[in-house]
Amino acid sequence: MKSVAMFLFSLTLTPALFAQKQEVREMQRDILQLQDQIRGINDKMTALQTLLQQTLDAANKTNTSVAVLQNTLADRIGDQTKSMVGPVAGVGAKVDQMSEEFRALRENISDMTSRLGRVETKVNDLSTAVRTLNAPPVAPPPTAAAPAVAATPPLSAEATYQAALTDYTKGNLDLAMQEFNDYIKNFPATEYAPNAQFYIGETYRRKGDLPNAIDAYNQVIDGYKNNSKTPDAFYMKGVTLVQAGKPTAAKKEFTELIRRFPNTDLAAKAKSQLKSLGYAAPPVKSAARKRR
Repeated sequence: MKSVAMFLFSLTLTPALFAQKQEVREMQRDILQLQDQIRGINDKMTALQTLLQQTLDAANKTNTSVAVLQNTLADRIGDQTKSMVGPVAGVGAKVDQMSEEFRALRENISDMTSRLGRVETKVNDLSTAVRTLNAPPVAPPPTAAAPAVAATPPLSAEATYQAALTDYTKGNLDLAMQEFNDYIKNFPATEYAPNAQFYIGETYRRKGDLPNAIDAYNQVIDGYKNNSKTPDAFYMKGVTLVQAGKPTAAKKEFTELIRRFPNTDLAAKAKSQLKSLGYAAPPVKSAARKRR
């Protein structure tokens, strides 16, 4: 009886055990699928990390290349800026030289016009005198003594200056230099003495003798007070110092010109020269009024 009961119990238990085993196998199968999915996700994460690292490396290389390119461009721009300072200053010097030559030509034409007016007046006076004479005066009888040879009268200050200025304008620099020196020697206290000294400096500069040109400009500045050529002497001294490769000394002369003659055209040109040399123009200070 006991055996029959056990047999019947086993018959009822077997389907349950079979069902449980089936569920276990399905769970194992699900677990295996889940593990395969996890492995696939891990593989994708690894590939994504590799791709991200490659992207970061490429970005770092790009940043490095951009930094190198910026430094290279900055160096090239700096070199080009430095190389342009000299040519710009040279062009400015050429323009200034042409301006001085035109100024000399204008002065020459103005003086010639004035001289022609005076000559015309003298010719008219002479014509009037000739018309009033009925007959020429009787010549005195000859004497045994030999006639005295009339000495050639020296050139006037105006004629000497005009001759020098004409030769300077025509490019006869050696002759102009001699004539300007003769003018200063013979007429040191006249109106055009500072002009003659200034053009001595200009003649030296055009001949390429920069030290003597600077010395001549200094004589205008220091030797002749309150004359119209002092601003020109300051400016052309600065230009000559630039040509001589002395920008710091040139800055001093341009700054002094702006300080002493702030409202002149040459002061504006001096500011342009300072800018081309890389310096800032000094502020113009108005003169303080003295209180009584």
